[in-house]
Amino acid sequence: MRIPMICRAAMLTAIVGWLSPAQALTQEELIAKIQAAGYSQVSDIKSTAEGTTAKAMKNGKPVTLVIDSSGQIKERN
Repeated sequence: MRIPMICRAAMLTAIVGWLSPAQALTQEELIAKIQAAGYSQVSDIKSTAEGTTAKAMKNGKPVTLVIDSSGQIKERN
């Protein structure tokens, strides 16, 4: 009876993964999200261990941004 339990667990994991809202954004979607947060001149987008990084401008000043896996945008100091 262990096999059916393992199969059910595998199916549940697959379904949860398929329904998960956290999906990778395209570069265009990421730029649009950053611009919607008030940043302009988005450039130098890179994937790093801490998340996706990008350079941008806000209020006339250059900033470096980190976008985590949940899509939250933070300025790096």
